[in-house]
Amino acid sequence: MIDTHAHLHACADPPEDLVARARQVGVGKILEVGAWPDSWREVVDFCRSTEGVLPILGIHPHLAGEADRGDLEQLRELNPVAIGETGLDYYRDYAPHDAQRELFAAHLDLASELGKAIVIHCRAAEREVLEALARFDGTVVLHCFSSPELLAPALERGYYASFAGNVTYPGAEELREAARAIPADRLLVETDCPYLAPQSRRGRPNEPAYVVQTAGTLADVRGQDPDELEARLDANAARAFGLS
Repeated sequence: MIDTHAHLHACADPPEDLVARARQVGVGKILEVGAWPDSWREVVDFCRSTEGVLPILGIHPHLAGEADRGDLEQLRELNPVAIGETGLDYYRDYAPHDAQRELFAAHLDLASELGKAIVIHCRAAEREVLEALARFDGTVVLHCFSSPELLAPALERGYYASFAGNVTYPGAEELREAARAIPADRLLVETDCPYLAPQSRRGRPNEPAYVVQTAGTLADVRGQDPDELEARLDANAARAFGLS
């Protein structure tokens, strides 16, 4: 099992402990997202020293107002498996919209140049995100898929949709409908830890070990054998992120 989106260094417990617990339940790979430039080196160093943990690096849209665009140049040397998370967040509104759009465009240009997948954060900005992605020809991963408005474009454009613990919540029927509609070869699963713990752990910190529960819900929703879906999810992640 692969957790395709985890913020290990944002969790209260040591990353080593989180990885150990994940391995005990069959999570063999974790993609750690460093979405803050001052965390990139720590994330990369941990990934290099920890088998099965690989970095995704970018600048979160919340930081767009203070971000140094030159920071992205470091990613050429750091060589993450994907660029992100990046995108637009008009819900929290922590950064000016024009600065978010400029930073998002810079991420897209770099991902295109490096041939890397782009990991998308989108909240209350669906139209603008889709407009920006229209010029991007590479692999797109819609992280923490939570917008029914993105379903039809994702299906049309062949984007990957990654589901987190919120798909397990009792009131999330729209998300479960989206999970049923996504083609089997475009489905991914993640924790987004320490956020969005699945229903059985709701209100407590999330961690990679719990991705198994979210995958189980996806299997139930789609009427698939859990082992078969797990194999499919792993194959999808390997293809999307170029994993060996």
